[in-house]
Amino acid sequence: MSDSVPRLELLRFLRRVQQQQLQQTDRWIAQEEQRAAAAARAERTRPPKDPGFVVSHGIGEDSRPFEVHVGDCRMAKRTKPVPPIEARRLLTENVEACQFCRPDSELGMLE
Repeated sequence: MSDSVPRLELLRFLRRVQQQQLQQTDRWIAQEEQRAAAAARAERTRPPKDPGFVVSHGIGEDSRPFEVHVGDCRMAKRTKPVPPIEARRLLTENVEACQFCRPDSELGMLE
């Protein structure tokens, strides 16, 4: 079969295939560079790891605070963000600490 096709024609065919493969590799490289750039942007815009603290409030007219949580606690409902000093004050005023995320431990109030 190779005797019927001139060698020069086979080499030109090989060159076209290699060019196509190189173009595909270049596209993959460009896609990976875009992914890396997007990941770097996401890392720069990611919120800080320490989410702070939140306070859960009751419903209706009696919407007093009833529980303090670490900011990313999944048990927290109807919350308002508070700074650490406010979270400490609420915990000393008989507002409960969440039993799951333990904000009192996070704030260094337990030994």
